[in-house]
Amino acid sequence: MRFFESLACMLLAPALVGAQELPEVATGSPNPQVQIVTNLGSFTVELDRDRAPFTVDNFLSYAKEGHYEGTIFHRVIHGFVAQGGGYTADMTDKPAGRSVVNESGNGLSNLRGTIGLARTAEPHSGNAQFYLNLADNNDLNPRPTRWGYTVFGKVIDGMDVVDEIGQKPTGAGGIFDRDVPLETIIIERAEILSE
Repeated sequence: MRFFESLACMLLAPALVGAQELPEVATGSPNPQVQIVTNLGSFTVELDRDRAPFTVDNFLSYAKEGHYEGTIFHRVIHGFVAQGGGYTADMTDKPAGRSVVNESGNGLSNLRGTIGLARTAEPHSGNAQFYLNLADNNDLNPRPTRWGYTVFGKVIDGMDVVDEIGQKPTGAGGIFDRDVPLETIIIERAEILSE
């Protein structure tokens, strides 16, 4: 059954994301690990390539390109999510060129400590921005009538740093009228520990 689901996903993926190219699915270890170093400390995520192959390889591609260096956590909602990877410290949008097919129906849930792919209202618009679940957020999971938000891994070390990020006071900043940490939380680098 898993083979047919994967085959259907591969056949439908190009049509779902238009003319944009998907990153090539790698054949390395099934559980890559990435350490995200911030000015508040580091945390490590283990990515689930088996359940979210396109999303994982997309994230790894952005990490390899150095996209995350100098980006910030620009949206923190206490008891919900911390979102980053899309804006620089001066609140300039950092362009991300490619999107990835929505893999939210992969069986992974938006539970506390998981990492997911941020997107707009368009289901297949996720690119470089990611979020960390600060609580169990079942409302972000897919339903029969709508797409969800793709979970593609979990924090395996440094959840105390994630919790610290999630507790920072927020307010207006840049183009946003709320939820921006008043203390800038900079992603210094995303270091791939294993692929």
